[in-house]
Amino acid sequence: MNNPTIIIDAGHGGYDNGASDNGRLEKDDNLSLALAVGNRLIADGYPVIFTRETDVYQRPVDKARIANESGGDYFVSFHRNSSPERNTYSGVQTLVYADEGIKGQLARNINAELAGVGFNDLGVPVRTNLVVLKRTNMPAVLIETGFINTDADNQLFDSRFDDIAEAITRAIEETVGYDNSAGNANPQSGQSERRFGVQVGLYRRYENAMYQAAELSDKGYYTEVINSGPYYAVVVGREPDIDSARQLERTLQREGYDTLLVNL
Repeated sequence: MNNPTIIIDAGHGGYDNGASDNGRLEKDDNLSLALAVGNRLIADGYPVIFTRETDVYQRPVDKARIANESGGDYFVSFHRNSSPERNTYSGVQTLVYADEGIKGQLARNINAELAGVGFNDLGVPVRTNLVVLKRTNMPAVLIETGFINTDADNQLFDSRFDDIAEAITRAIEETVGYDNSAGNANPQSGQSERRFGVQVGLYRRYENAMYQAAELSDKGYYTEVINSGPYYAVVVGREPDIDSARQLERTLQREGYDTLLVNL
């Protein structure tokens, strides 16, 4: 069985710098990490197609077109996050169009591997308005590898760059081996994957949701910020059964949080 083809996309490029901070440009960080991961995948025997390998501008729709016309199997886009004020947030997110199936699993695996390197895991936000997630015909994720205007994230990005590239490569390779074209099937059980979480906040402003998610992450909870229409829900946990979710809910209630059980 041949390995699947991975589309590697370095976000922004050319005159589109993306986010920036004190002369540091997101487009450059994106390209360096995308190339590092792509080359590791190639060395491991995976066919890889880069949307760009140099500092050129591409419209998001062009990136999606390149991916679709290539016939690739997975799409991984590299970005870095930013916040209105420096050193406000810290951590990694991996965005998806819908948190389901192999793309949801890939996003969580990437976050988990990067958490092992030292990043805070800020969850798997759903973004239905991003072209590279919406218009790609294959499972697609967009990695926000730390905040470009947070000193701690930049230090981690630079000092452990090779470890970060290895972690993302490992997450991709471990995940795509599970894709048996069975939609949301659990690779080990073959049954439909169902997870439960505890919603502890619902905000109109993304920044407020992120603040609470970071607080919970600092306490050791697995936390996600999920886009739900005009609101951003902060959800703790991804439990395999309702009893585990209820136990988590009781723990959060004892800590003073208002809670709501949700089916993920």
